[in-house]
Amino acid sequence: MPAGKNNGGEGELAGHLSRPTHHFSDKKEHHHMNDDNRTARAALARLFEPADPVGRALVAKHGAPDALKIATGAHRAEPFWDVTSEDLTEGLRRWAPRVPGLDPAADLDIIKGLGGGFLTPGDEHWPTGLNDLPDAPYGLWYRGTIDNGIPAPSRSVALTGSRDSTSYGAAVTGDIAYGLAQRGICIISGLAYGIDAHAHRAALAGSCGDGPATIAVLAGGLDRDYPSGNADLAAAIRANGLTLSEQPPGAAPTRARFLDRGRIIAALAGVTCVVEARWRSGALTTAHHAETIARHVAAVPGSIHSANSAGCHRLLKEGGAVLVTDAAELAELLTS
Repeated sequence: MPAGKNNGGEGELAGHLSRPTHHFSDKKEHHHMNDDNRTARAALARLFEPADPVGRALVAKHGAPDALKIATGAHRAEPFWDVTSEDLTEGLRRWAPRVPGLDPAADLDIIKGLGGGFLTPGDEHWPTGLNDLPDAPYGLWYRGTIDNGIPAPSRSVALTGSRDSTSYGAAVTGDIAYGLAQRGICIISGLAYGIDAHAHRAALAGSCGDGPATIAVLAGGLDRDYPSGNADLAAAIRANGLTLSEQPPGAAPTRARFLDRGRIIAALAGVTCVVEARWRSGALTTAHHAETIARHVAAVPGSIHSANSAGCHRLLKEGGAVLVTDAAELAELLTS
């Protein structure tokens, strides 16, 4: 879906753009460069959708603080590279409805109040695996135990699959996640019901205590564990690991954001393994993201009679995935 198509209220545009500069762009003299960059990126996380190419180009060309000033109408928007004045006009129209709601200082306070924070590229704990993405997040909101860090992709495996998993899928996920955790490998997943939840739980059970057992990447803001039925699981994950999101506090988990979140799961892990998935499953999107950035993709076979394994068989048949049956094979794939 084209970026920004879900924003209403574009008619109010002219009023927003002719306003004086917004409060967060006047304070430059009070901040170190780094604080300025962090605050700007916190605002951009709310202003731009991840796939918005004009927003991404602005940051690449001008840096986050100046990109924010241009996007909010505080600085003139001049065409550059292959970004035309039409592209910029259309972008300004797309972003305008969100500008009045920007308050990065408040967002940073909220995440701090939740015992978390906001990572930006170059920070000590920034996961460098994300730099392999063509559309890397502007920053990463986190809650939990950041002192343990975020393991490198070479020490992490993503396990994912359908929400409506079968007892077979649950058992295999449990065995694999437990076995990987026993080897000190971090399990990355999405906190959803089904395969994701089984993966997180088994990783916690198998954890040998060094570093985070498991990390959950959410599609919405971290002020709300989604789905709420997994709130206890999220709290258990944060005891020695993290919940992460590129979306600021209060952001709703939308269909587009579930699909976007797959690329972060894929980039954090050296291998993405689909344990059980239907023919058209969101888990397959995560696998395709992994393939795009040259990560290993694996799939667990199931019964040919099971619609719940049709997506795994499709990955194997199309040649993008390696067939795996246990934790040892995934651990081996991770080192190759």
